[in-house]
Amino acid sequence: MTYRKALVTGGAGFIGSHVADRLLQQGFHVAVVDNLSTGKRENVSQSAAFYNVDIRSRKLAGVFRLERPEVVFHLAAQASVPGSIARPVEDARNNVLGSLNLLEQCKRYKVERFIYSSTGGALYGDPQQLPCAETHPIRPVSPYGASKFAAEVYVGCYATLGGFRYVILRYGNVYGPRQDPLGEAGVIAIFARQMLEGEQVVIYGDGNQERDFVYVGDVVEANMRALEQADSDVYNIGTGSGTSVNSIASKLIELTGYLKKPDHGPVREGDVSKIYLDVRKAKQDLDWTPRVSLDQGLSNTVAHVKAMKPGSAQAI
Repeated sequence: MTYRKALVTGGAGFIGSHVADRLLQQGFHVAVVDNLSTGKRENVSQSAAFYNVDIRSRKLAGVFRLERPEVVFHLAAQASVPGSIARPVEDARNNVLGSLNLLEQCKRYKVERFIYSSTGGALYGDPQQLPCAETHPIRPVSPYGASKFAAEVYVGCYATLGGFRYVILRYGNVYGPRQDPLGEAGVIAIFARQMLEGEQVVIYGDGNQERDFVYVGDVVEANMRALEQADSDVYNIGTGSGTSVNSIASKLIELTGYLKKPDHGPVREGDVSKIYLDVRKAKQDLDWTPRVSLDQGLSNTVAHVKAMKPGSAQAI
């Protein structure tokens, strides 16, 4: 089936704005819903309909009544592990109750397809084996991971109740242009800004912890492939390999010309030691593989942060 009308929650944010841009390029009518708590209005194309609406709000029903989307890309979320530990109730309000309100509208207005951006990095906990496949036990060690999985369960439930198909995409550590270098999450953008501005970089723990860093352009492509998937299913979206935080810092030092030596702080609560994702299922079913190398992705990210005003997230 060919879809023409899409709604993107979190479409003024990092990943969501890239998804919205790609949909516009492919000829979709795009409606963006974002409360601008972390997203930026300037990330949203003038070609998209924009609604400054919280996904928890009753106003969301009015957006659906006006737009009548055929497909919904759900990217709005509280996306910080430390933030979820500090504010677990707020995390659940955003990621669980907000998702529920959205799913209610999808059921009511007969959405045909629902594509949910979940997490692989925070869902599986301390892995029993690496890389983690979609069949790995779900054992989150942070409220963020728990809330994202709770929403996954609700997606499956509402797909049955509402009669729509869904695809759940479990991301690794997504990075790239438009990631907020002043936020609580997104180590690459944060380090890049700190290094470019000569601030002291702090690596939590010994830096040997490994993450699956996947470029935002590849994540957008996975979302587009999910539009074409016939069956409802769950897919890991990453690179299939881990990179240490120390390695990321070294590469960024080279790209930015940073002259200081990073400090080390205590291990953050809720962090796992090593996590990277088995992405063979996405390759098989979606014909998707990551194409942007880590070196190229880091170079693109640093170039974007350089173009920003010093000390400001204005261009994010």
